[in-house]
Order: sequence, then C-alpha cells, then structure tokens
Amino acid sequence: MIKSMTGFASASHEDDHGTANVTIRAVNHRYLDVQFRLPQAVSDREGALRAVVQKHVARGRIELSVSLQLRQVPVPHVELNAPFVASLQAALETARAEGLVSGALTPGDLLRLPHAIVVRDASAASEALPAAFGEAIERAVDEALVALDTMRVHEGQQLRADFASRRALLAGLIDRLADAARAGRVALEARLDDRVRELTADVQVDRAAVAQEIVRVAARSDISEEVTRFNAHLVHWDTLSDSPEPCGRKLDFLLQEMNREINTIGSKADGLGVSELVVAAKAELEKLREQVQNVE
Repeated sequence: MIKSMTGFASASHEDDHGTANVTIRAVNHRYLDVQFRLPQAVSDREGALRAVVQKHVARGRIELSVSLQLRQVPVPHVELNAPFVASLQAALETARAEGLVSGALTPGDLLRLPHAIVVRDASAASEALPAAFGEAIERAVDEALVALDTMRVHEGQQLRADFASRRALLAGLIDRLADAARAGRVALEARLDDRVRELTADVQVDRAAVAQEIVRVAARSDISEEVTRFNAHLVHWDTLSDSPEPCGRKLDFLLQEMNREINTIGSKADGLGVSELVVAAKAELEKLREQVQNVE
C-alpha cells in the first residue's frame, strides 16, 4: 500500500481524574524511530505505548507527546529532620544536666524551629496514576494513531496518482527505447555489411561466415533482456502498490534495479535518439526515487 510517512494527529481524554492530551507528529525515516515526551507519571507506560505505535506504523520517525492536567489536590509531604532533632535533643539533655533548661521538647517547639520539620508540596503529576486513567491514555494514543493513519493514507493516494503517471511515462519510454534500439541494430547490420563489401570487393570471402559475424557483432547491442526485466519491474511495482503491506523500502530497491537496467541499455543500445530516451528515463526514475522516500 502506498502510505505517506508524514502526518500529524491529536486526541484527548477527560474524566474526573483529569485531562490527557496526546499529539503525534510523523516524518520520514529509514526505519521506525519512536520518540516520547511523557510526564513522569506516564513514563512507566512507555513500553505499552511503544507497542501501540508499532501496531499502526511500520516506518518513519514518530514524535509522541502526552500532557496531563490533573484535578486531584496535591497532598503535602511532611518530613522530620531526624538528625537535626537528635542533635537538638542531645544538646537539651546537656543543658538540663547543667540546670540551664527544664521541661520536655514539645511538638510546638519543633514547629517553631525551621530546620526540624520540612513541608514539601507534592506535585500531582509525580504521583502514580490510577490504572484506569493510564489505560485511557493508551486508548487516546491509539485514537490519535488511527487519525494519523487516515492522514497518511490520504497523502499516500496523492503519491500513488503521481506514481501512476510516471510509471506510465516510463512504460512508454522503454517501448520507444526498444523500438529505437531495434532500428539501430538493423542499421548497424546494414552499415557493417556495406563496409565488409567495400573491403572485400576484390577478395574472395565466405559470405555466410561474414554474415554470421555481422549478426554476432550487432547482437551485442540487443537490449531485449533488459527491456523484459524492466517491464517485469513495472509489473512488480503495481503488485507492491496494491499489496496491503508497507512497500516503501521495496519500491526503493525496485527503482535501483530499474536504474541498473536503464544504465545497461544506455551502454548497449545503438540507435537514433537512444541517448535522449535514456536520459529521460533516468530523470523520471530519479523523480520517483525522491517521492518514494516519503512512502512507508
């Protein structure tokens, strides 16, 4: 299937616990590369989210961001500075022994001492999320990926239309190359035959052997095998495009094979306009190659 690797999508989930917003950006990449930007409270679900991404995307760079707005009221953390209190208690015991102070250390005394009790505000985002809310985030990610896939399929349809026109152009060019090369081969045989006649006008030669040699030399410019393989690649292109599986890397490899056949044709074929047709075919293959870099 022709599917673009680029796209953007978002989704959100909201309940009594809070709101989760998911955004996904996809760009070209040779392999699947998933980058996360997750709050600390969601970091333990990275593996599960990666598995969700892999169900929808085979290739491309995926940047997935999750933001949270939680409604729960942060509960402050109260910590006792135990080493400080122990040192304070030891100092008070010494003071009592010398008759300098009396009475026991009370909670009020500790609260009045700034180093004895430490009160920290707890960040709600750092607290463990309820399992149901974490699962809802995964569903939001899946929803965003479905929307992303829809966009990538739509862009893929535009790419496929462009591919179809260029594929038809290449099919026409290869047919014209085959005709030009065939005519060039006939012309080459005629030139060789005329030249041999001129050189052997006063010499007795075996005309059958000469004719066979002329045919053998001209056969070196035969491109029928390359044309057959190129046309087979065009058929394979259609097969890959119609397949439900991602085909970007396979199409890229197929273009390399087509380019190899065109290079061979250019080095073997002899005929009027062959060079121009080869250049035109290579230009179309390069345009296809650039576009295939956008296909999953």
